Amino acid sequence: MDEQSWLEYKIKIRERLRNFSLNILELSEMIPDTKKGKIINYQLTKSGTSQYANYRAALRGRSKKEFYSKLSISVEEADESELWLDLLISSKLLTNDFVINLHAESLELCKILSNMRKNASKD
Repeated sequence: MDEQSWLEYKIKIRERLRNFSLNILELSEMIPDTKKGKIINYQLTKSGTSQYANYRAALRGRSKKEFYSKLSISVEEADESELWLDLLISSKLLTNDFVINLHAESLELCKILSNMRKNASKD
């Protein structure tokens, strides 16, 4: 991938993560206000928005090591978001199409970010 294509790809992923974060914030308004719901909501909202924040920080990294480090945090947060979405669905707190589609997107983002990290470690 040439430099321009790589830049366009990173911007595309940034926008996907932004949209994911916005959807997580929208979802947070739908989660029932129960003990289980509060725990999942808090954790999911933190991890679901943090992956976007850390990805943006990675893009602003001053070195390849800094990029890799922040990207690694994004991968961890993406994985955690998938976990909380899975628990939200499995616990039957919320099982509508919006949540199911968001869970599928979280799996995709986790794969994308993990692949980016793997490729970044080769540099």
